[in-house]
Amino acid sequence: MELISQKMRKLAPELDPLRLGTGWTKEDLGKCQIIVESTYGDSHPGSVHLNQLVDAVMKGIREAGGHGARYFCTDICDGKSQGTDGINFSLASREMIANMIEIHTKATPFDGGVFIASCDKGMPGNLMGMARAGIPAVMVTGGTMTAGPDLLTLEQLGMYSARYERGEIGEDKLNWAKENACPGCGACSFIGTASTMQIMAEALGLALPGSALLPASSPDLLDYAYRAGKQSVELALKGMTPKDLLTMESFENAIFVHAAVSGSTNGLLHLPAIAHEYGIEIDGNTFDRLHRGAYYLLDVRPSGRWPAEFFYYAGGVPAIMEEIRSVLHLDVLTVTGKTLGENLEDLKTSGFYERCEKGLWEANAKHGISLKKEDIIRSWDNPIGTEGSVAVLKGNLAPEGAVIKHTACPKEMFQAVLNARPFDSEEECLDAVLHHKVKKGDAVFIRYEGPKASGMPEMFYTSEAISSDRELGRSIALITDGRFSGASTGPVIGHCSPEAQAGGPIALVEEGDLIQIDVDKRILAIVGVKGEPKTPEEIEEILKVRRQSWKAKPPKYKSGVLRLFSEHAAAPMKGAYLEFENEV
Repeated sequence: MELISQKMRKLAPELDPLRLGTGWTKEDLGKCQIIVESTYGDSHPGSVHLNQLVDAVMKGIREAGGHGARYFCTDICDGKSQGTDGINFSLASREMIANMIEIHTKATPFDGGVFIASCDKGMPGNLMGMARAGIPAVMVTGGTMTAGPDLLTLEQLGMYSARYERGEIGEDKLNWAKENACPGCGACSFIGTASTMQIMAEALGLALPGSALLPASSPDLLDYAYRAGKQSVELALKGMTPKDLLTMESFENAIFVHAAVSGSTNGLLHLPAIAHEYGIEIDGNTFDRLHRGAYYLLDVRPSGRWPAEFFYYAGGVPAIMEEIRSVLHLDVLTVTGKTLGENLEDLKTSGFYERCEKGLWEANAKHGISLKKEDIIRSWDNPIGTEGSVAVLKGNLAPEGAVIKHTACPKEMFQAVLNARPFDSEEECLDAVLHHKVKKGDAVFIRYEGPKASGMPEMFYTSEAISSDRELGRSIALITDGRFSGASTGPVIGHCSPEAQAGGPIALVEEGDLIQIDVDKRILAIVGVKGEPKTPEEIEEILKVRRQSWKAKPPKYKSGVLRLFSEHAAAPMKGAYLEFENEV
């Protein structure tokens, strides 16, 4: 098989001299050529260390007889953007990262690729870009940061901030949390979106077995990067691409793992968008179907007790898969060239679990605790829950669905009828929550925050203000067509579809409407007006009348990337990827 890079050398006489001018040798020109694309940059802790992994990958490629070329598309940090209009650019950045990878790999010939990222949009953007590149490729995940003193992790900062705003703690305690929540590099140390998507990369079979969500400071992570470089050359010589590996069964495996780890609700945006790039259609209904009856096993924050570094110490994705292997498709292929089942068997004899156990001993000694593996990853016979971790609710308020992470929701809010309090921006709603203008029994709405309205930002500060309030956190609900941070907890329902800007029923909700939530029955519906119950037929007529006077808001963004995103974003329940007319 003639490599594509060698074919292109014959077609483009300028290619060789330009690469020689870049520092390649004459011998390099004839080697298997691998693009090494990463989100490295000084942008945030999840990307600042990735060049070390790039170097390890380059070494692996070189020793396997290939030649690597480094490309970069730095991602942004949602945490740095929270509470500002900067968060509106977050979801759109996923599409732009995928676009740049497509441009990098299509404009210049490469035989294979290694893609390196850690965080919320870098991970799904690279996984989407891998599909568009159409070349043999391996994903390398950048790991997680370790916890601070008292096992402090960043998702707790919203709670500290809300408590400070309410006068419950002083500025010194808030500053202590700020100074210690991020003690090093890596993704934030909880099962937020970054951690979830690292886990999903391995669960899909696109990252090497056992490589997801290691502590970023671990030497093992550099070894995985080195091995990924070597594997990329082997895959390139075989011509085996991600599209040759991924099937519907691969995505079902990932969703079962998502349920077992109580993954971020943003997974319902990213996995469908990734699947779409591979010609596989999944949506919120797929998640809801597979989460029903799925086992939830991981006792890690924000739904559980421990920082994310302990996930690896307990055996990581392979340990989760061993517990749920009865529901997995073990015959799917992976980037090792072997099946998932073969990978799991290989790990038992490779010393992998012994290395994880050693890490647990060291972490116990460091933090003065005495955790066992079973304290972090429960056994199949002793699950935390048996109904997955997310549910998709539907009804006249969300005909296409809305998502709730029920493992992070108080049981008191699983069935409720609440009074609607609609707000047309997060700023208005947050002010009302912090200054006690929201009362027990309210259903607080934040609307016009979907992808077509404002880019679908996270409602993190408002959700934290509610969940950290001892009364409100167990007596009100937050409903939005925006989304939530993977760190969010409490009675929060997002992705309400269709969104308000598209004329969804959420735009028609008025003060005093009665809102029914039933997680077990998957219901989210308007069931009354001005505090009085109404029949479904009566509600339908009332909404028809309200719709006659409704108008979409003027576009918030009239130029730039967010104009493009708002004009072409698919519905949240489909993945909010860019959708164009007559798309094939």
